[in-house]
Amino acid sequence: MNRTTVSGTDDLFANELLLALAVPAVPLSVTLQGPVDLAGFRQAARRLLAQQIAPGQVRWHCSGAALPATPSRPSAHDAAADAPSVSVPPEFLGLCQSVIQHRDPGRFDLLYRLLWRLAHEPALRHDLLDADMAQAQGMAQAVRLDQQAMKALLRFRSVRDDSFKTHPEGGPLHLAWFEPTHHIVDALAPFFAQRFAQMRWAILTPGRSLAWDYARPPARHFAVSRALADEPADGARGALRFGPGVGSPDAPPADASEQRWLSIYRQTFKPARRRSKLLKEKLARDWQKLARLPCVISAAAER
Repeated sequence: MNRTTVSGTDDLFANELLLALAVPAVPLSVTLQGPVDLAGFRQAARRLLAQQIAPGQVRWHCSGAALPATPSRPSAHDAAADAPSVSVPPEFLGLCQSVIQHRDPGRFDLLYRLLWRLAHEPALRHDLLDADMAQAQGMAQAVRLDQQAMKALLRFRSVRDDSFKTHPEGGPLHLAWFEPTHHIVDALAPFFAQRFAQMRWAILTPGRSLAWDYARPPARHFAVSRALADEPADGARGALRFGPGVGSPDAPPADASEQRWLSIYRQTFKPARRRSKLLKEKLARDWQKLARLPCVISAAAER
């Protein structure tokens, strides 16, 4: 009887079959903290790669999104703090920072697939015609164009809110509504905080809104405004605040009245926290000298 020989093709098929049997039937579900949670994605991706979990066996989700009604294994995000580092080209991190802002729900799958391939296919970093790499570069370019459009086309409307009526020296409130294509608000927040650091403003978008609470320093008492700032940006005396989005149906039209703008603003942002106790602790020695400070605190509480 003739002996049956196994060809190279049969060997390859057998290896693929063994690999398929070894892969878990239930995909691993990873939930990130938001649509632009780059830190969470990096931690989870390193952990998954260390465990040799292939891209096809991972399902990425963002908190707040509806999860599929299928069983899921424990999230890799929860135990990713001790994940080993992965050696990738320096430019890959910059690519991730841009692509993660894209609105395509498959962006996390694409980025992890690229990470997996970079770890297993070192030559990929030099292949400019690769389909996955080309897709990621295209998404990054779309995000950059969206950012440029928001910087160039954003227009503020000046309104006289209650804070301005009480303390006009603080300047009016400037409001703007913009509908970006991608999740770019968080990335552009430092830019707008620096660009318009000397005025009070809020930018309303469908997905997320942003406000800058500028505290004009009292004469000769610069330390007061510094203490009022939660997150000073480049020496600016103010604090960034994030709020919920304002959908297109609720967006004020171009000819909207001042009251319409103020109504949307009040519904989006909660009143600022009063921090008089903290200020007293920081400025205990000069508290009696700062006669104007209660007015500054009152103005902050009204916003």
